[in-house]
Amino acid sequence: METSFYSEEQLKGLGLKEYGHHVLISRKASFYYIENISIGNHVRIDDFCILSGNIQIGSFVHISAGTLLYGQSSISINDYAGLSPHCVVFSASDDFSGEYLIGPLINQKYRHLVGGPVILNRYVQIGAGCVILPNVIINEGVAVGSMSLIKKSLKEWSIYAGIPAKFIKTRSKKILEISKISNDDVCNPMYNFLKHK
Repeated sequence: METSFYSEEQLKGLGLKEYGHHVLISRKASFYYIENISIGNHVRIDDFCILSGNIQIGSFVHISAGTLLYGQSSISINDYAGLSPHCVVFSASDDFSGEYLIGPLINQKYRHLVGGPVILNRYVQIGAGCVILPNVIINEGVAVGSMSLIKKSLKEWSIYAGIPAKFIKTRSKKILEISKISNDDVCNPMYNFLKHK
Protein backbone atom coordinates (compact mmCIF):
# COMPACT_ATOMS: atom_id res chain seq x y z
CA MET A 1 0.00 0.00 0.00
CA GLU A 2 1.47 3.38 -1.07
CA THR A 3 1.59 6.00 1.70
CA SER A 4 2.99 9.50 2.05
CA PHE A 5 5.92 8.01 4.02
CA TYR A 6 9.07 6.42 2.60
CA SER A 7 9.07 2.63 2.45
CA GLU A 8 11.75 0.62 4.27
CA GLU A 9 13.61 0.17 0.99
CA GLN A 10 13.49 3.91 0.29
CA LEU A 11 14.70 4.71 3.82
CA LYS A 12 17.77 2.55 3.18
CA GLY A 13 18.54 4.63 0.10
CA LEU A 14 18.26 8.04 1.80
CA GLY A 15 21.80 7.92 3.21
CA LEU A 16 21.03 8.54 6.90
CA LYS A 17 23.93 7.92 9.29
CA GLU A 18 21.69 5.39 11.03
CA TYR A 19 18.04 4.74 11.77
CA GLY A 20 16.02 2.30 13.84
CA HIS A 21 12.78 0.43 13.28
CA HIS A 22 9.27 1.84 12.80
CA VAL A 23 10.59 5.09 11.31
CA LEU A 24 8.05 7.13 9.33
CA ILE A 25 9.50 9.96 7.24
CA SER A 26 7.33 12.00 4.90
CA ARG A 27 8.37 12.05 1.26
CA LYS A 28 7.84 15.83 1.50
CA ALA A 29 10.52 16.33 4.19
CA SER A 30 13.92 17.72 3.09
CA PHE A 31 17.36 16.69 4.36
CA TYR A 32 20.76 18.35 4.01
CA TYR A 33 24.01 16.69 5.16
CA ILE A 34 21.86 13.61 5.72
CA GLU A 35 24.94 11.52 6.43
CA ASN A 36 25.17 13.37 9.79
CA ILE A 37 21.59 12.57 10.86
CA SER A 38 20.79 9.65 13.21
CA ILE A 39 17.27 8.49 14.04
CA GLY A 40 16.14 6.03 16.75
CA ASN A 41 13.06 3.76 16.88
CA HIS A 42 9.40 4.77 16.59
CA VAL A 43 10.07 8.18 15.01
CA ARG A 44 7.78 10.17 12.75
CA ILE A 45 8.86 13.20 10.68
CA ASP A 46 5.97 14.95 8.92
CA ASP A 47 5.53 16.99 5.73
CA PHE A 48 7.59 20.09 4.97
CA CYS A 49 10.18 19.57 7.69
CA ILE A 50 13.78 20.56 6.98
CA LEU A 51 16.59 18.77 8.81
CA SER A 52 20.07 20.09 8.10
CA GLY A 53 23.39 19.30 9.75
CA ASN A 54 24.43 17.31 12.79
CA ILE A 55 21.18 15.95 14.27
CA GLN A 56 20.56 13.02 16.63
CA ILE A 57 16.98 11.91 17.24
CA GLY A 58 16.09 9.36 19.95
CA SER A 59 13.09 7.02 20.10
CA PHE A 60 9.36 7.81 20.31
CA VAL A 61 9.96 11.26 18.83
CA HIS A 62 7.48 13.18 16.64
CA ILE A 63 8.64 16.11 14.54
CA SER A 64 5.47 17.82 13.31
CA ALA A 65 4.81 19.45 9.94
CA GLY A 66 6.79 22.50 8.92
CA THR A 67 9.45 22.17 11.63
CA LEU A 68 12.97 23.34 10.74
CA LEU A 69 16.11 21.98 12.41
CA TYR A 70 19.38 23.75 11.58
CA GLY A 71 22.07 21.64 13.24
CA GLN A 72 25.22 23.40 12.13
CA SER A 73 26.65 22.95 15.64
CA SER A 74 24.44 20.03 16.77
CA ILE A 75 20.86 19.26 17.77
CA SER A 76 19.93 16.32 20.02
CA ILE A 77 16.30 15.32 20.54
CA ASN A 78 16.02 12.61 23.17
CA ASP A 79 13.42 9.88 23.79
CA TYR A 80 9.74 10.82 24.12
CA ALA A 81 10.41 14.42 23.06
CA GLY A 82 8.44 16.22 20.38
CA LEU A 83 8.20 19.37 18.33
CA SER A 84 4.76 20.69 17.38
CA PRO A 85 4.14 22.25 13.93
CA HIS A 86 6.25 25.13 12.65
CA CYS A 87 8.99 25.13 15.27
CA VAL A 88 12.45 26.41 14.34
CA VAL A 89 15.63 25.23 16.08
CA PHE A 90 18.97 26.96 15.45
CA SER A 91 22.25 25.58 16.79
CA ALA A 92 24.15 28.43 15.09
CA SER A 93 23.26 31.93 13.92
CA ASP A 94 24.88 34.83 12.15
CA ASP A 95 26.02 37.79 14.26
CA PHE A 96 23.44 40.55 13.65
CA SER A 97 25.47 43.31 15.36
CA GLY A 98 26.38 45.01 12.07
CA GLU A 99 30.06 44.14 12.49
CA TYR A 100 29.81 41.30 9.94
CA LEU A 101 27.96 40.40 6.76
CA ILE A 102 25.17 37.84 7.00
CA GLY A 103 24.17 34.84 4.93
CA PRO A 104 25.41 31.60 3.40
CA LEU A 105 26.50 33.28 0.14
CA ILE A 106 29.06 35.46 1.97
CA ASN A 107 32.72 34.43 2.29
CA GLN A 108 33.27 32.95 5.78
CA LYS A 109 35.97 35.52 6.61
CA TYR A 110 33.33 38.30 6.53
CA ARG A 111 30.80 36.40 8.67
CA HIS A 112 30.67 35.60 12.37
CA LEU A 113 28.64 32.57 13.36
CA VAL A 114 27.68 32.24 17.00
CA GLY A 115 26.12 29.25 18.64
CA GLY A 116 26.39 25.92 20.34
CA PRO A 117 24.54 22.65 20.72
CA VAL A 118 20.80 22.48 21.35
CA ILE A 119 19.60 19.58 23.49
CA LEU A 120 15.98 18.56 24.06
CA ASN A 121 16.09 16.01 26.84
CA ARG A 122 13.61 13.19 27.48
CA TYR A 123 9.88 14.01 27.69
CA VAL A 124 10.30 17.56 26.36
CA GLN A 125 7.39 18.94 24.32
CA ILE A 126 7.72 22.15 22.35
CA GLY A 127 4.48 23.94 21.36
CA ALA A 128 3.62 25.13 17.85
CA GLY A 129 5.54 28.05 16.40
CA CYS A 130 8.34 28.14 18.98
CA VAL A 131 11.86 29.31 18.19
CA ILE A 132 14.87 27.80 19.97
CA LEU A 133 18.15 29.71 19.76
CA PRO A 134 21.67 28.20 19.92
CA ASN A 135 23.46 26.91 22.99
CA VAL A 136 20.32 25.86 24.91
CA ILE A 137 19.59 22.80 27.02
CA ILE A 138 15.91 22.05 27.59
CA ASN A 139 16.02 19.72 30.56
CA GLU A 140 13.95 16.58 31.14
CA GLY A 141 10.18 16.93 31.24
CA VAL A 142 9.90 20.56 30.10
CA ALA A 143 6.83 21.69 28.14
CA VAL A 144 6.87 25.01 26.28
CA GLY A 145 3.73 26.88 25.20
CA SER A 146 3.10 27.87 21.59
CA MET A 147 4.81 30.89 20.01
CA SER A 148 7.54 31.04 22.67
CA LEU A 149 11.15 32.16 22.23
CA ILE A 150 13.66 29.94 24.01
CA LYS A 151 17.03 31.63 24.32
CA LYS A 152 18.37 30.10 27.53
CA SER A 153 18.36 26.69 29.19
CA LEU A 154 15.15 25.60 30.96
CA LYS A 155 14.84 23.76 34.28
CA GLU A 156 13.49 20.21 34.36
CA TRP A 157 9.82 19.28 34.85
CA SER A 158 8.56 22.81 34.31
CA ILE A 159 6.13 24.54 31.95
CA TYR A 160 7.31 27.69 30.20
CA ALA A 161 5.74 30.16 27.77
CA GLY A 162 6.32 33.64 26.38
CA ILE A 163 8.81 35.85 24.57
CA PRO A 164 11.25 35.12 26.04
CA ALA A 165 10.00 31.89 27.63
CA LYS A 166 9.31 32.27 31.36
CA PHE A 167 8.49 29.72 34.06
CA ILE A 168 4.73 29.18 34.48
CA LYS A 169 4.46 26.17 36.82
CA THR A 170 5.81 22.69 37.50
CA ARG A 171 4.79 19.81 35.23
CA SER A 172 3.35 16.43 36.25
CA LYS A 173 5.69 13.42 36.11
CA LYS A 174 2.98 10.84 35.40
CA ILE A 175 4.45 10.31 31.92
CA LEU A 176 7.43 8.59 33.59
CA GLU A 177 5.08 5.79 34.67
CA ILE A 178 3.40 5.54 31.28
CA SER A 179 6.70 5.28 29.42
CA LYS A 180 7.60 2.12 31.42
CA ILE A 181 4.80 0.24 29.62
CA SER A 182 5.99 -2.08 26.82
CA ASN A 183 6.82 -0.45 23.48
CA ASP A 184 4.07 -2.42 21.71
CA ASP A 185 1.44 -1.07 24.08
CA VAL A 186 2.73 2.53 24.01
CA CYS A 187 2.64 2.59 20.17
CA ASN A 188 -0.57 3.91 18.62
CA PRO A 189 -2.29 0.87 17.01
CA MET A 190 -3.66 3.19 14.31
CA TYR A 191 -0.14 3.25 12.82
CA ASN A 192 0.38 -0.52 12.75
CA PHE A 193 -0.40 -0.65 9.04
CA LEU A 194 2.41 1.85 8.41
CA LYS A 195 5.10 0.00 10.37
CA HIS A 196 7.97 -1.34 8.31
CA LYS A 197 8.92 -5.00 8.60
